[in-house]
Amino acid sequence: MRFSLVWDRKAKEHYNELKPKAEASLKSREKSKKGKATKDEELFKQVRKCVKLLTENPRHPGLQTHPFSSIPNPYKKDENMFEAYVQQHTSGAYRVFWCYGPEKKQITIVAIVSHP
Repeated sequence: MRFSLVWDRKAKEHYNELKPKAEASLKSREKSKKGKATKDEELFKQVRKCVKLLTENPRHPGLQTHPFSSIPNPYKKDENMFEAYVQQHTSGAYRVFWCYGPEKKQITIVAIVSHP
């Protein structure tokens, strides 16, 4: 089942901050003819992949999705929020916090943050 995305304002802002950093880094790297992608490029690529997998299958094994209780669901207080892994085995690894809704076949991205 495919889900459409709804973005929390702050989550969308964070996503939109990551994207130009990655694009600028890519341009700079191409200009200087360096081969290895930078941290900014890799992070955006990983976040974009995580969001894509969420829309295709929120239970994809690579996301390691599980309920997260420290953030309340913005639509229904009695329903779960979820945490999906963007990165693993990395200090300050990024996570995407999300929930189902507000409508059927929708997922709301609530936050994209570095794990403490």
